[in-house]
Amino acid sequence: SSPLACPFLEQACDEEPLLAHLGVVLYEYLGEEYPEVLGSILGALKGIVNVIGMTKMTPPIKELLPRLTPVLKNRHEKVQEQSIDLVGRIADRGASFVPAREWMRICFELLEMLKAHKKAIRRAAVNTFGYIAKAIGPQDVLVTLLNNLKVQERQNRVCTTVAIAIVAETCAPFTVLPALMNEYRTPELNVQNGVLKALSFMFEYIGEMGKDYIYAVAPLLEDALMDRDLVHRQTAAAVCSHIALGVAGLGCEDAITHLLNYVWPNIFEVSPHLVNGVMGAIDGCRLALGPCVVMSYTLQGLFHPARKVRETYWKVYNNLYIGAQDSLVAFYPALEDDEKNTYRRQELDLVI
Repeated sequence: SSPLACPFLEQACDEEPLLAHLGVVLYEYLGEEYPEVLGSILGALKGIVNVIGMTKMTPPIKELLPRLTPVLKNRHEKVQEQSIDLVGRIADRGASFVPAREWMRICFELLEMLKAHKKAIRRAAVNTFGYIAKAIGPQDVLVTLLNNLKVQERQNRVCTTVAIAIVAETCAPFTVLPALMNEYRTPELNVQNGVLKALSFMFEYIGEMGKDYIYAVAPLLEDALMDRDLVHRQTAAAVCSHIALGVAGLGCEDAITHLLNYVWPNIFEVSPHLVNGVMGAIDGCRLALGPCVVMSYTLQGLFHPARKVRETYWKVYNNLYIGAQDSLVAFYPALEDDEKNTYRRQELDLVI
């Protein structure tokens, strides 16, 4: 049967002392060389920790965790998944039993986990960074993660940015933002893109808390939206989108309008990823500012002599129409009737 099922059965039968003894026996087997067996042993230990709790666990957590640090180096998927789950559980519920130095050792091992092929392992590693930051404070963990933005491998960097965002969400964004924005000053493409991506995930996670930080990051986003590099502008547009969606209705219209003025010139770009990012940002601004503001931007190009311009502007307008058709009625230009058509909206005039 599954190694996780037994502890729950034994707890139901009031066999906690037996479980505690089993924990010691399994702890002795952590040197097992066959990865399939080691994975099952780790799974069983995780089940026992879940059932009998951190305080009653034998061996004590402060002895168990240092034995798990070398196991994290194992490259077998089953061992990785089970060990990271167990470490994550301890970081979540029993972090105080382990000294901060040991947690930092585990942080360095976790960076290697971000290279794993299996998404579940990467996700578990990223979440564990959040738990560790909650336990020992964000500063040391953040230094480790920001250094990791300098690596070449894209998957590694993306996972690192998610981890930074989770640390920001767990420990409050003001603990992370100064270091993150300072890192943007590094004149290196990967690092700057990483910082923008981390901001994008962070604002996605913190939602309406973003209203306290929008004015702080606005100058950084201005710089990114004017950058030569397409990916800079694409990621900055995604940040604007998440900020706008988070602060809709919270009185930050001035900052959102300011950012929209920097996003708007990118509507004629041809790179599909950048186009998606810009359209997403404009949609977010529609929600935060209301469709009237975005419509006043689109009217100037709907009947432009150049077809390329018309196509782009109609695309923006169609998105606007899909998202806020009913709200647009009041903002269409007031035209005089002619012999064939009636353009006046009588009911609207009465209301106004």
